[in-house]
Amino acid sequence: MSILKIENLTKYFGKQHVLKGINLEITKPGIYALVGPNGAGKSTFFNIISNLLKSDEGKVTVLGKENTDVSIFYETSFLKDNSVLYEYLTGYDHLNFIANVQKIPKEHIDELVDKMNIAHYMNKKVGNYSLGMKQHLLITMSMLNNPKLMILDEPLNGLDPTSIIKVRNLLKELENNGTTILISSHTLSEIDLLTDNIIFLKNGVLHEEKIDIKQNKKYKISLEKSSIEKVSELKHDNATFTLDNNNLIVEISDGNISSIISLLEKNNIEFNDIEKIKMGTEERYIKMFPDEFKAVTK
Repeated sequence: MSILKIENLTKYFGKQHVLKGINLEITKPGIYALVGPNGAGKSTFFNIISNLLKSDEGKVTVLGKENTDVSIFYETSFLKDNSVLYEYLTGYDHLNFIANVQKIPKEHIDELVDKMNIAHYMNKKVGNYSLGMKQHLLITMSMLNNPKLMILDEPLNGLDPTSIIKVRNLLKELENNGTTILISSHTLSEIDLLTDNIIFLKNGVLHEEKIDIKQNKKYKISLEKSSIEKVSELKHDNATFTLDNNNLIVEISDGNISSIISLLEKNNIEFNDIEKIKMGTEERYIKMFPDEFKAVTK
């Protein structure tokens, strides 16, 4: 059974074509990051999945049921921005409301509040909360029903470094317990620490990583000191070489490291170790959308 299945999802706002026939299927639990520039359609995409907004075309299936089926909302949660909070209610008021609707024991509220370390302000009205306090409350609300699928729109927004680390560890714990998390964030370094499952969205279109990005591999080769000077002689049709102290950084367009090893041996270059370098989300983003970084010229 698919955890989430999107078929031909299309949305217009007037003449503006916001989502353009999106197809996506998630079948394995894990953390999946939705990455794209401002205006890409991320929030619209999340709102339609959560049935807060109707699509013009297409179908959304969540946990084997259409997203219009009320029963799925007992198994899913959606963290939206803090505009959904009521400033004249307390934090406990918000949590108790959800617990009453979904028949969640009060003990579970207390457990989560303690886990999030937010008990000291839960009796205060939300209008007196800082941005970070509101974000902590939203995250707690999104976990209250032990969801199988969580949709988190910028959950790290407004959090200080300590809180970011705590939330990151919490999300990894939820993932290890079988929860699927679909998250958006502009903080690409944090995405790197959470997941390798990146979904790129731009101008209403999901972009698969191009073949050359998938195949490009980077390796760090630890050289013997006696071989460092020989590196300048290396030539390869499908690779580039950069020397970093005693390490040779190799980027291979066809991903074939065996040809590099053969080249090193042929040139009598001795090495100790070969380590694959992970391509970060920022680098993948730049390669995916190079037009976003073209210099502005008159």
